[in-house]
Amino acid sequence: MSFLRRVSTRSCEPHLVPQVEMHHRLSRLIETDNIQTMASPQGIPSQTAQRRRAARSPAYEAERLRLAQFEELARLVIKHRAAAGISQQELAGRVGTSHSAISRLESGRHMTNVRTLQRVAGALGLRLVVGFESGPADRPVRELTQAR
Repeated sequence: MSFLRRVSTRSCEPHLVPQVEMHHRLSRLIETDNIQTMASPQGIPSQTAQRRRAARSPAYEAERLRLAQFEELARLVIKHRAAAGISQQELAGRVGTSHSAISRLESGRHMTNVRTLQRVAGALGLRLVVGFESGPADRPVRELTQAR
């Protein structure tokens, strides 16, 4: 179980009290199945809030689905960067781009092109594979090629 140290608002400058209190609200963690997820200020996991909002707003759900593919790529980049033990800044240097470009890619909220993914894969010692999928969803036929 995780414990957070609370800072007394009495020891803060008066103008900082609202910021410290907001930090405490945003820093609450909920432990579920040994996985910690950030709680929203209302005290519910962000994934739950996202599902609720998607149910109320078709536009939000459409955007969430559009971004899902980028989030999956982002998670893979983060996983392999962490396994290599390098920072975003170091990866940016290896790729020949800016730290902010790597940060945007890892946010999962921005589209990226195949050339950038090729450079990231190369910098991480990986190969980028692209292709097409056809057939039924439960038995897809995949045709893949290594992006060169």
